Amino acid sequence: MYPSVWMRTLVTRTIIAIAGASASGKSLFSQTIYNELVNELEPGAIAVIEEDAYYKDQSHLPFDHRTQTNYDHPDAFEHELMCKHLTQLRNGEAVEVPSYDYAQHTRSDKTRTVMPAEILIVEGILLLSDKALRKEFDIKVFIDTPLDICLMRRMQRDMEQRGRTLQSVVEQYQATVRPMFYQFIEPSKHNADLVVTRGGMNRVAIDIIKSKIKYLLQKQQRE
Repeated sequence: MYPSVWMRTLVTRTIIAIAGASASGKSLFSQTIYNELVNELEPGAIAVIEEDAYYKDQSHLPFDHRTQTNYDHPDAFEHELMCKHLTQLRNGEAVEVPSYDYAQHTRSDKTRTVMPAEILIVEGILLLSDKALRKEFDIKVFIDTPLDICLMRRMQRDMEQRGRTLQSVVEQYQATVRPMFYQFIEPSKHNADLVVTRGGMNRVAIDIIKSKIKYLLQKQQRE
């Protein structure tokens, strides 16, 4: 989806968080902005990182135990590593972003090299619920999509892309996804600078963020 290695070394100056419920349209929103800007901007000016990549390694656990993990709870993520990587990128250092194997419920051996970019978009469900992470973000966006729509999208995505059964998706939604949304994700909306309704293809919101990015880049060039 996104190139791994950029052509030049930069210092990451602006980090934008795109948060919201699972299957709310965060990835679509982020990818649309990236795809529409990547050819307009100089090489390496913009990059994207997904919070899902920072799910904790569970290779030491039996497979049956891994499937029982609450993946919508903050404890499922290695946010400390993510904070470290964001700091490194802001300081002009490259990072090795983990890769998560959804079929095996643990990290894979592969990593993705990400170089600093002037604009870094980070997307994930719990970005705005973590105090330490929030300090890393210059702009915070929350995609506010009704849960019934999120569930339908999640069913399609998990069954087609992650090898899940309909029963497993529904059981996970009832056991952890919905409760964790109300406990952690929905309250974090109040930490956002911009709340986006109507999902990831809200054209007005996309254009607002694109305009802000272009403004920031022009400002940086003048400094």
